[in-house]
Amino acid sequence: QVQLMESGGGSVQAGGSLRLSCSTSGYIYRMAWFRQAPGKEREGVAAIYRFTGTAEYADSVKGRFTISIDNSQNALYLQMNSLKPEDTAMYYCAAATTAGRGWMLRLDEYKYWGQGTQVTVSS
Repeated sequence: QVQLMESGGGSVQAGGSLRLSCSTSGYIYRMAWFRQAPGKEREGVAAIYRFTGTAEYADSVKGRFTISIDNSQNALYLQMNSLKPEDTAMYYCAAATTAGRGWMLRLDEYKYWGQGTQVTVSS
């Protein structure tokens, strides 16, 4: 059974940085970070294949966010730099145990979800 737990959220001023972590258990093939702002749909931010390290990013975070995975620690990370107020959202860790259809940032490609961690960026 896959279990996920996020940590590392918080409040930061625009231009600042935060690092999110997601501890994992169970077999995982690929993982992703999603976010959901109030009144908006949940959207994919970044995703990574566990064994190749191949990553994909949403256009809105390219060049600012970096997703990484530490297989020895069973942990997923999201380094967020140059944060903007529009990055404010609840951030969720997600995992899939298969390759699925290969759409890495689609919500329905992931079966397992963490409880979320809040990120707030003030201007």
